[in-house]
Amino acid sequence: MNSLEQLKQMTTVVADTGDLQAIARLKPVDATTNPSLITKALSHADMQPQLRAALARHSGDVDAVINDLTVDLGKQILALIDGRVSTEVDASLSYDTDATVRQALQFIDAYAKAGVDTSRILIKIAGTWQGIQAARQLEQQNIACNVTLIFGLAQAQACADAGVTLISPFVGRILDWQKRAEHAEHIAIAQDKGVQSVKRIYHYFKQHGYPTQIMGASFRSVEQILALAGCDLLTISPELLDALASMQTPVVRQLSPDMTHEPITKTTLAQADFDTQLTHDAITHELLPAGIEGFVKARQQLVDLLNSLA
Repeated sequence: MNSLEQLKQMTTVVADTGDLQAIARLKPVDATTNPSLITKALSHADMQPQLRAALARHSGDVDAVINDLTVDLGKQILALIDGRVSTEVDASLSYDTDATVRQALQFIDAYAKAGVDTSRILIKIAGTWQGIQAARQLEQQNIACNVTLIFGLAQAQACADAGVTLISPFVGRILDWQKRAEHAEHIAIAQDKGVQSVKRIYHYFKQHGYPTQIMGASFRSVEQILALAGCDLLTISPELLDALASMQTPVVRQLSPDMTHEPITKTTLAQADFDTQLTHDAITHELLPAGIEGFVKARQQLVDLLNSLA
């Protein structure tokens, strides 16, 4: 049994891609997308006829075209998997609760009109205070959310209190930050702050009985993935999924609700507390806005492409 098959016995494996061929080949349970992945998926030359048709259908309204194509891609992904797909709201709305809720409801309505079972949709929202409050409102309407760009415990605590279905704590981007901060080319797994962050969040949620699922994301190596074996879910790029499938390394469970760990005090954060925590957390303070900016730029690349075809 290869390492990927072993991992699947203890963790739900999710494909981190918008590549339909890769999803069909890898057969994950769930799939996640983000603006960068959607832009990559829709930028192939063979997609231009579909892009032009969408532009004509929406009279050149680029935002409407992107939303339409996002839902269509999500529908195609769902035809290839048994589980859920994450569809992300426009990252430029990350600090606007009401606008995030409006777009999320538009996505859900569009999926429903396309004949999709909306219980298979996770609305993906950046882990700002405003985004988490949008997720709270959506969850109260039985719309499941995936809060992404999680870099620290304070964000995770706020998501748990908001009743969010799933969070995506990032591993690789924290490691990148750590390497820059420590001027190091290599960080041992035991000292990897990205891995440590996910483990701490996992232990906090399990210790206090939160049902919110944890999906480790943004991996740089198979070593990081295997260090989180047993996490609720792990979303992994096709390249790393292929690497795991080619390995025969024994996979040892690293996370389990039954494992003993250092107690972490249960904390409920008001917005002022949340803001203070993020201000004092150098990693989240830098990486959260940078992640949002990156997703905004990725969407803009797609806007530019569509404008060039109009």
